[in-house]
Amino acid sequence: MLNDFIKEIEKADSIVILGHLRPDGDCVGSCLGMYNYIYDNYPDKTVDIYLDEFKQEFSFLRGASEILHEKQERVYDLCISLDSGDLARHGEFETYFYEARRTLCVDHHISNLGFGDVCFLKTECSATAEAIFTLLDEDKIGMECAECLYLGIVHDTGVFKYTNTTRQTMEIAGILIEKGARSPLVIDGTFYKKTFKQNKMLSRALDAAFLMFDGKVIVSCITKDVFDANDATNLDTDGVVDALRITEGVECALWMYEYPKKGTFKCSLRSNNIVNVNLIACRLGGGGHIRAAGCEVEGDKDTIILKVTDMIKEQLETESTV
Repeated sequence: MLNDFIKEIEKADSIVILGHLRPDGDCVGSCLGMYNYIYDNYPDKTVDIYLDEFKQEFSFLRGASEILHEKQERVYDLCISLDSGDLARHGEFETYFYEARRTLCVDHHISNLGFGDVCFLKTECSATAEAIFTLLDEDKIGMECAECLYLGIVHDTGVFKYTNTTRQTMEIAGILIEKGARSPLVIDGTFYKKTFKQNKMLSRALDAAFLMFDGKVIVSCITKDVFDANDATNLDTDGVVDALRITEGVECALWMYEYPKKGTFKCSLRSNNIVNVNLIACRLGGGGHIRAAGCEVEGDKDTIILKVTDMIKEQLETESTV
């Protein structure tokens, strides 16, 4: 029996898939997993993906070279929003959502308030890629789709070590491997492997880091001039926030960078056991998960750092009095 999600796909002749700004592994894996499922099972349908530029390491996934990075004058029967807490996360491509005849949302972020004609919000899932798997016909998932979804799960679970990893996550990952997902290629080639420039930017970030609140909080911030001096982009800072988070004694990490626009800082927050970083990110216009969230803030870096760390401190002090 077809579920509502598959029914929506079958009714549409043209489909557009949207992910969020600065696409990460779960975003790219989810979008390409969805693309490959439709490509394999509904070859007569027109399917397009619109995303910002993403890491070169993801380019081996089937369909990656077909992703569009600039808007086209097109209207689609169905728009599928993936891995995005709200429509603004689609950037300039959100117009496709408004213009589509029918809209769907699939996400796992607890900050998502629900949007679209039908919203499949599965906050119990470790990744949007995992949520997509639960909506598809397992028997019709091919190798290429499986590899994309596996990559998405690997990246949003930190190779199955974050607290969002569940029994279901591991079982689905096993099924995807059985279907042909190449685990060593995905894990070593896209998660652990770093370019020389990425290592240099990690070095800059660690050099700029400092501890607060008796070592419970670590903060690092890189300004646009550092990116310019190293001919780097935000794609070259992948993994920095987790390198900060695993520092001994640290409960919460704040990683900020000023790119591409001067005066605008992307803030990434990670915690281990106590701090709900989603609450902090939401107060600043962003969102995410309890242990991993982010936001974008304009202003002076020192003022932003004080504002964010004060909110972290508030949660730490509340916990200490419980």
